[in-house]
Amino acid sequence: MISASDYDFFAAFLKQRSGLQLSNDKHYLLESRLVPLLRKFELADFARLAQVLREGGSPLISDAVVEAMTTNESLFFRDKTPFDDFTKTMLPALHASRAPGQKLRIWCAAASTGQEPYSLAMLLDEHMAQIGARRVDIVGTDLSSDVLERARGGRYNQFEVQRGLGVQQLLKHFSKVDDWWEVKAHLRAMVEFRKFNLLEPYHGLGTFDIIFCRNVLIYFDTPTKADILGRMARVLAPDGYLVLGAAETVIGISDAFKLLTGHRGTYVHHAAHHAGHPGKAAGAGHGHGHGAGSHAAPASSAPRAGPAGLKPPVKQIGS
Repeated sequence: MISASDYDFFAAFLKQRSGLQLSNDKHYLLESRLVPLLRKFELADFARLAQVLREGGSPLISDAVVEAMTTNESLFFRDKTPFDDFTKTMLPALHASRAPGQKLRIWCAAASTGQEPYSLAMLLDEHMAQIGARRVDIVGTDLSSDVLERARGGRYNQFEVQRGLGVQQLLKHFSKVDDWWEVKAHLRAMVEFRKFNLLEPYHGLGTFDIIFCRNVLIYFDTPTKADILGRMARVLAPDGYLVLGAAETVIGISDAFKLLTGHRGTYVHHAAHHAGHPGKAAGAGHGHGHGAGSHAAPASSAPRAGPAGLKPPVKQIGS
């Protein structure tokens, strides 16, 4: 059983490393997620695990604790509305505002095992006539190495493909490999998966035209939500789109974004909203560099001091 002092430490550790807000009634959840790690790393008890984390000598164990506590629920085409907005609103507006040959960049900020970025890749494949030969890059990030490894492989079992995919979509975009369904190679090539922590600096990401950050902010407290939204505003094109989950909002949290009228969960920059032309030429010609020099890191993105007994988190930005 986890002692009260160790529980407080684990909660503070998770808050610092991942932004996860662990309330005082989650003892059972924490214990059930951490017990397998005690066996895996041959640790005697929760007190020993807390001691290892306090000492900061094992990044492997630290990462494993964070990954054990994060939720990786995902399915193809989860919620219909954002994907309709993607093909009917976002793509046409961005294509019209961009110069020929200028690529579009999309960030799935909590990619998990890959269903969301691959859903977007399928839609791009099906709506290629809308954008012609324009290149579209999708970046999928997550802080869990295990789920990213699965995502890169693009293989899903029968249960997973039945969640959100129609038969025609499955047969068109997947190949049967033994007992698995594998995303076709040209779709996998459209997505780059990186390990990335939303609490770390964003300056290595470049600029995006669309950011999907769905069902992530609900796990954070208000200051952390505001911090993340502020950073995302800096890496989103002036006429770009931010897509949040159905239960998430920016109201009372950030003034950087406004809801796109008539589009649940889809937001635009506040300035673009008031200009009356979200998705129009305001962002034409903006840079899409991948290097660290594309954007200066906002002041709020500097590593924050952790609670007593914690060392600063290991930087997790993908290269």
